[in-house]
Amino acid sequence: MRRGLVHVLAWSLATGAAVTLSWWGVHTVMAGTAYDPPRALPITAAGAAAPASDPRASSTRRPAPSKSAPARPGRSPRPSAPTATKPASPGPSPSPGDAGRVRSYDTDGGRVVFDLGPASASLVSATPGTGWSMQVWKTASWIRVEFTSGAGRVSVFCTWHDGPPHVEVGTY
Repeated sequence: MRRGLVHVLAWSLATGAAVTLSWWGVHTVMAGTAYDPPRALPITAAGAAAPASDPRASSTRRPAPSKSAPARPGRSPRPSAPTATKPASPGPSPSPGDAGRVRSYDTDGGRVVFDLGPASASLVSATPGTGWSMQVWKTASWIRVEFTSGAGRVSVFCTWHDGPPHVEVGTY
């Protein structure tokens, strides 16, 4: 009887140690990922709005567009056949007072945002879609963002070496 009790106690301790070690390992890996609960903004007194000097971002509201920037362009054109590219139309040409125009290009592989100036461009952000990976190349006269997923490939190419910035989106 005593021997059986010792075996049950040893098994319980070993199982408890294994579960604890596994939980600690998974918790350490998952900390800081999308599985963490969202962080809430502090609640102000009885429904009062936050003071204007302390603006807060919200994941459910977008800031109002500025008067100098046109509204968000629609989805960028996508080629109808593989290995084809089409120029993306970023919108109207800039007025002389505009330093740059921020334009986004949504593709099957993700989203790319460029700041298009009169004679150059810069990459603001590039975000791959779910299941896609991304690679970026930059030179003095062009920027290329490529999204890949398995055999699928989407490339967003911005050039300005022979004039104002020009964006092309291609699916390969």
